[in-house]
Amino acid sequence: MTSARPEIDPELHSLLNGLPLGTTLDHALLPTMRQFAAASPDTLLDGRAVTRRDLAAVHPDGTPIPLTVLSPDSDTASGAAGPGAAGAPCVFWIHGGGMVMGNRFSQLDIPLDWLDAFGAVVVTVEYRLAPEAGGATLVEDCYHGLRWVAEHAAELGVDPDRIIVAGASAGGGLAAGAVLMARDLAGPRVAAQILVCPMLDHRNSTASSRQFSGIPGVWTAEMNAFGWAGVLAGLGRGAVPPYVSPALADDLSALPPTYIDAGSAEVFRDEDAAYVHAIWAAGGEAELHIWQGGFHGFDALFPQAHLAVAARRTRTDWLARILTRSAVRIASAQA
Repeated sequence: MTSARPEIDPELHSLLNGLPLGTTLDHALLPTMRQFAAASPDTLLDGRAVTRRDLAAVHPDGTPIPLTVLSPDSDTASGAAGPGAAGAPCVFWIHGGGMVMGNRFSQLDIPLDWLDAFGAVVVTVEYRLAPEAGGATLVEDCYHGLRWVAEHAAELGVDPDRIIVAGASAGGGLAAGAVLMARDLAGPRVAAQILVCPMLDHRNSTASSRQFSGIPGVWTAEMNAFGWAGVLAGLGRGAVPPYVSPALADDLSALPPTYIDAGSAEVFRDEDAAYVHAIWAAGGEAELHIWQGGFHGFDALFPQAHLAVAARRTRTDWLARILTRSAVRIASAQA
């Protein structure tokens, strides 16, 4: 362990003083943490012109995979599809929670920003959690939810060529794994992926992992080890697939445009930067933002903080460019 580490942004540091920070996570603490992490959509949806539908995909093992579809009301969605598009853009959202907590409404305000900005349909998935489920089950739940969305695009009012896969923290890692599966299993098409401080590497051995070990925080190296242990237990003695731990992927070619951001003061900083560098090395398109002074999940916990506002605006601006480019390409193809 090293005592040298990037400082947290002063505004964020003062806000952190009101949170009950810890160093470790274990089976005894997990029920309490799950209660804290569980979210309800009611406050977020109150006053929004949004239609909600609760549906389900099905895993090949027969387990239902709950999905919530949030669509802008028709009178607020004018122009959302873009010129020549077959429907609205869709954000397939995968929540965070270290693989062990959270639900499909966790961090939902992040993709709801894109519903407001672009008229996007948001579909959020309830994947099974570790340690009760492990191995590839979590990422498979996400992948089969994504397949369901693509297969039902017409009835959802979604353009199948403009499905964006996005997630935060554990959800960012699962999003990366699901996109790798979509590439390798011949579909569905993914227009872009947005990985917010993603959990990508089970080895938990980077410099940033060591920097944020042994000190209280929102998500520490010790907590990270606990979350990964629950997932890896489901693999037995088998090798860890890159769909489960995307940092292991030795081929990151043919991925959709990728946006990754993280804070300088968090465990995932270095594995996230390495993933973007690997995409660039494979000739891919990726954008990386490391927010100086940001801790893990800073913009989800304190969205009104100055650094969080900048992070969210930059993310949304990137998605606007991707969607504009897509709309122009569609219009040109139909001309």
